[in-house]
Amino acid sequence: MTPADPNAPPAEKKDKSKSKDKKKAPKGKKAKLQLAKEKALALQKVIKKGNKSKVVKNARYSVHFRRPFTKRLPRNPKYSRRSFPRKNPLHQYSIVRYPVTSESAMQQIENNSTLVFIVDQRANKRQIRSAVEKLYSIKAQKVNTLIRPDGLKKAYIRLSPDFDALEVANKIGMI
Repeated sequence: MTPADPNAPPAEKKDKSKSKDKKKAPKGKKAKLQLAKEKALALQKVIKKGNKSKVVKNARYSVHFRRPFTKRLPRNPKYSRRSFPRKNPLHQYSIVRYPVTSESAMQQIENNSTLVFIVDQRANKRQIRSAVEKLYSIKAQKVNTLIRPDGLKKAYIRLSPDFDALEVANKIGMI
């Protein structure tokens, strides 16, 4: 039977009218509340039932837990945390404090072509050498240091053969 057939049974027409009724849902506050309640009950049912998917566990071959490595990004600050950069506390004027002018220091100048200075305790031999070379325009051959019992660091600066220790001591004002 074709749908345009006039001999079609009336049951089909009733089905069409029922489908129209289903499309026209009841309007109003009560209807909205009823729909919300049905949705909530359906959701409650799903939650109660739970997700029954099978969980696969990794095999562990050690009793110790090793934390996995994660990505570590390099620091990329938006602004400097200091208002201005720190200056080096050990510059040439703070490394060399003052020359030693004792009798033994004078003997070192005359006999060994060596100048004796009290220097900053934090300075190492390379820093002492560069500071003396910059300050007095001389060339140091060797630097020996010791820390005196009173806590001061003493540096023995052996001058290269090109320079005379007596002339340098005069220029500094040691003699």
